[in-house]
Amino acid sequence: MLAPIAESLRYATLASYTWEQPRLLLLIPLIPLLFGLRWALAQRRRARLGVAFVAGQVRRDWTALLRFVPDVVLALSLAFGVVALARPQRTDERVVQSGEGIDILLLLDVSGSMELQDLRPNRLEAAKRVARGFIDGRAGDRIGLVVFAGDAYSLAPLTTDYDLLRENIESLKLGMIANDGTAIGTALGVATNRLRESRSRTKVCILISDGENTAGSLDPVTAARLAHAYGLKIYTIGLGQDGYVPHFTDAAGQIHYVETRLDETTMRELAQAGDGQFFRATDNESLRRVFQRIDQYEKSEIKQTRYRNTKDYYRIYLLWSVGLWLLWLALKNTFLTNALED
Repeated sequence: MLAPIAESLRYATLASYTWEQPRLLLLIPLIPLLFGLRWALAQRRRARLGVAFVAGQVRRDWTALLRFVPDVVLALSLAFGVVALARPQRTDERVVQSGEGIDILLLLDVSGSMELQDLRPNRLEAAKRVARGFIDGRAGDRIGLVVFAGDAYSLAPLTTDYDLLRENIESLKLGMIANDGTAIGTALGVATNRLRESRSRTKVCILISDGENTAGSLDPVTAARLAHAYGLKIYTIGLGQDGYVPHFTDAAGQIHYVETRLDETTMRELAQAGDGQFFRATDNESLRRVFQRIDQYEKSEIKQTRYRNTKDYYRIYLLWSVGLWLLWLALKNTFLTNALED
């Protein structure tokens, strides 16, 4: 019994409440002013009686302070009454999800050509930024990450731990795969192996690359058809412009260019074989719009129901107020009351 009462007086407990009428709490600092006003009015009305004392000082005794105890008890009673009127509450919110999310694999090219700067600051960083934004917009879906250059690796398994995914995407860098090149077919093979046992009704691969297949032993179109046989839908995104694009800026401020070309034909064939779509992104804004469109196409069947349970805690403070009020009434009839003032 005493434990909940003591707990209700802790600052941490009071700070954890939400208040139905928080403005009423502003009355608590006014309570001492109320007693000050009472004392001032009593001074004006009090009749004065001249009393002569003997020479010398009257000895002070700490027991004289006991006459203030009833006023302190009354002030505490009023303060607890104000707290009760402000209605301290706690609200528990429970979210229940129903329906089914989808499984999505991001296949991201990290080959050397992703350092080209027709997208700012370069192709890889632009792709990473938009991929993080895509993850932020999903809820309830399992998302995984496959990276590829001359080889392909599953960097993050299908998961709803989006913080982990963001960390993995942030860690991507050029040269992280020693064997350079663009093994698109191998990347699709790794994605198929990852998703083929998934029980999700919708399985999606989003392939992001800026070049043509130059590595790996698996033909990309054959890999796409195999993926589709396992129920995977494939979206392909071709990054960058064709022709001469900025490569790097040297110490003298001179911009160096390199010629590049996207194998758009193969990328379209991959999307067609995977019953998806091909998109071309030549700058940051068009890349952002591509991900927005894919986000709209592939919607989860997740429904969220929120349950709110609000519990009042004013009763315990009302009991404190009434109990202290009764104590004050009792103290009024004891030696602690200053009869000359009353």
